[in-house]
This record gives sequence, structure tokens and C-alpha cells, in this order.
Amino acid sequence: MSGKTAAFFIVSSGRSGTAMLTKALSAAGDIEMHHEYMVHIVQKLGVRRYLGLADAAEAMQVLRETHAAAVHYSTAGHWGDSSNKLSWLIPELAALLPQAKFVHLVRDGRKVAGSYFRKLGEECYDDRSTAILQAHVDDPARHPAPPPEKKYWWPLPRRADPGAAAFRRFDQFSRIAWHWAEINRVILDSLAALPPGRSHFARLEDLQADAQAVRTLFHFLNLSYRDEHGALFARPHNVNRPEDRLLDDTQRPAFARIAGGMMQRLGYAGRAEYVVNY
Repeated sequence: MSGKTAAFFIVSSGRSGTAMLTKALSAAGDIEMHHEYMVHIVQKLGVRRYLGLADAAEAMQVLRETHAAAVHYSTAGHWGDSSNKLSWLIPELAALLPQAKFVHLVRDGRKVAGSYFRKLGEECYDDRSTAILQAHVDDPARHPAPPPEKKYWWPLPRRADPGAAAFRRFDQFSRIAWHWAEINRVILDSLAALPPGRSHFARLEDLQADAQAVRTLFHFLNLSYRDEHGALFARPHNVNRPEDRLLDDTQRPAFARIAGGMMQRLGYAGRAEYVVNY
């Protein structure tokens, strides 16, 4: 790691404002900021690591050749990557870059699940792609690994997971709800193992409503804050279709059943679902 470049990583479930945060942090100056750096490599690696198909040594070697190398050769004072794909690789990143900081960015899971389902349904837990990865995990000798396209590489419950059998009967929306709850569980557990001062928790809704939350985030990352940085959170970014709506009467109970516990853990229990105004 370059002695002059401070590294940090924004980890999340995705669809949680990672693109918005990338733009806001980029405006701080003297920073090389990325959104899903080397995604075609890291997404597959993260899923393989979660499923036990890649060990820590392999994960660290790949990250050494990608993220650590990029930080080492950066000419900026800060280097950041805002990527949900790194959420499965926090222990390896933390060991490889021992001074790096982590921001856990969360958003109301109902909005995340609805956004994935409506806007990225063709590349997120569709029936065919999920079945292909499941077949590979079950019997890799008969079913070779799919290519490193986004649609194929989304985590599945591990064999020892009590919910693994039920997951195989889930529809697409329920799989997405499971993903939101599980990736946040993994992030929380991984960051809890780090020394104090290396991680920061931020809700997207708080960043949008309170400039002080943005100022606190910038301070944690040792970035200079100006009032216009807070204004960058006023409008959504990375929106391929500017539409939003509440979960329907089928989705709402399914989400609560699968992810209700994580909603409570992240401080969203009892909050009314909202609609985004574009």
C-alpha cells in the first residue's frame, strides 16, 4: 500500500446509494474514487468466497493484484471503491490493507428489494441464472462454472444454512429479500471483528435528510467537507428507470418474513415505507 494514499471501501447490499456516494466523495478533491472497481473479477470472487469455493489465500491474491495494486500506484491522497461486491471480502481486504477504512452504507430493505426486482430483474436472481449457478455448486463435475456475467454470480445459501432448502423454492423477489438480509449480516459480522475506528455506519435516508450525517462521514474518511457535498444527496443517481412504488400485497409479507429481523437490527423497524420522488 502506498504510504501517501489512504484507502477506504463503501460496502452495502447495492441499490443503496453507492453511486450517489461515489459522486459526492469524488467532489472532495485529491481522491481517486471508483464504483464497483474490477466488478467482472470481484463479483465472481466474492460469491465463490462466500460459498467456500475459494479460500482466503486465493481471495487475498486476487485483491492484491487488483485493489491493493491500484492503491499502491495511485497518485491521489485517497483511493476509494464503493461496491456491494466487496461486502463478501471484508476480512481479506482488512488484512491486506491494514490501514483501510470501511463504511457500511444501508438503505431500507424494502426499497432495495423493490429496486432490484423492478429495475435489475434481468441480472439479479432470475430463475434461469440462479438455477445454473445452483447446479454448478451442487455438482461442478457435471455443470461447469458460468461465465463472469453479473446475472450468474449472486450468493446462494450454503449447504449448512438451515434455510437452504426453502431458498430453492423461493421466487425471484424472495431471493432478493434474502440477499439484502444476508449481505448485511455478513457486513455487520465482518466489521465487528475489526478494531474500533476502522468502520462507520451510515443510513442513506440520514445522509439525504441531514447534512450533519454527511459531514460526519467525510470526517471519518479524513476528507474536506463543504456545504455543496451535502446537496449531492438530494437527488438519486444511477437510475436507469426513474420510477418507484411501494411493495405489493404479496411482496410485503414475503419481505417481512425473510428480512424482518435485519430491518429491526438496522433500525428500520416501525418505519413507514416511502416512495422516492425523482
